[in-house]
Amino acid sequence: MDKQRDIAIIGAGPAGLAAALFLARAGFSPTIYERFDEPKPVGSGLILQPTGLAALDALGLLPAILERGNRIERLYGTDAGSKRVVLDVGYDGYGNGRFGLGVHRAALFGVLHEAVKAAGIPVVTSAEITALRYIDDRVELLASDGQPLAAAGLAVDASGARSVLKPQASRGNEVKPLAYGALWASLEWRGDGFFTNALQQRYERASVMIGVLPIGSITPGAERLAAFFWSVRLADAEQLYADGLEAWKARVAGYWPECQPYLDQISDFDQLALARYGHHTLRPPVAERLAVIGDAAHSTSPQLGQGANMALLDAAALAAALTAHDDVGAALAAYSRARRGHVALFQLLSYALTPFYQSDSRLIPYLRDTLVATVAKVPPMPALLAAMVSGTLFDPFRGAGLTEPDWRSLAPASAT
Repeated sequence: MDKQRDIAIIGAGPAGLAAALFLARAGFSPTIYERFDEPKPVGSGLILQPTGLAALDALGLLPAILERGNRIERLYGTDAGSKRVVLDVGYDGYGNGRFGLGVHRAALFGVLHEAVKAAGIPVVTSAEITALRYIDDRVELLASDGQPLAAAGLAVDASGARSVLKPQASRGNEVKPLAYGALWASLEWRGDGFFTNALQQRYERASVMIGVLPIGSITPGAERLAAFFWSVRLADAEQLYADGLEAWKARVAGYWPECQPYLDQISDFDQLALARYGHHTLRPPVAERLAVIGDAAHSTSPQLGQGANMALLDAAALAAALTAHDDVGAALAAYSRARRGHVALFQLLSYALTPFYQSDSRLIPYLRDTLVATVAKVPPMPALLAAMVSGTLFDPFRGAGLTEPDWRSLAPASAT
């Protein structure tokens, strides 16, 4: 990389932490710059797909995250009125032992952050980077007052969907806000009436979606948790709050009575975080001495649960490209090529699937619950759906310099 090994990573989320680890292991000297006083996780639960698990395996962190997470073997959804099963997708459609892992974002952050500290990678806090400036073969990181905070041979923007730096890579790729978001809470796991190894959802058309995801514990041996979510049209959120907590809880219980033990844990709307989603793909996710990774490079709805996993793949692919090419320009072009196809495919799929689960349409969810639910049972659809959920419709590992783990050598599947 032009003989310069120092790399500035902006953002200490999963993308930035993973990038630092991959780069340090490849012989580079990364420094992480975080705008908060201390790095911290944001959000509730997520599913680590086989793609993200493969990245963590390459970092030697798979045992640590498996100890904290909850194995997920299927996605299961029913209609609130008829109780008809309209979604039942197993991870092992190819028969190779793949699975997902439900985790709290704090658990993923903790595993990565502990590894960063153990590796001695510097983390500079209270560092608000608002612009970049290029001087010869260096890139300066500028604060809001225009003063340089640091300089490096390469900057990596891992600052998330609200990144102020990504326009330096590509303009005209503004985020398109989606009409629906979700209220999320992390609650104590209550297993009665729920599968231990599945994401369960309940729907009324596409305007109501309730989900319960077992996410293990934040630290080994701590209490087991569930991520609980309620899909909400953002334009209706203010009225939902105005109607009051008890009215909302009664509505949820009306659709899914088994959720009452979770609802009993919610005493204030402050326990529920309102997540807003948007769709954008940065093309290309690179500029002069700048690589953009994670949600800063691509964000979409959570329907396929690929966000954090694609961020981990980005981090691995960037390190692989920088290792393979001495010239930084050639390395950034290689990184962009390596991720282009996989990102484009799953951005398109997530965007296309959103109306089936979050929309005001009546026709689309009817097709989901009848035609699509029937076709999904006919070979080779189970295998294709498993690959879609896993993030592996085509090989995402090679371009990221990863090898897929031998899933069968890991802990055996539990009963669902």
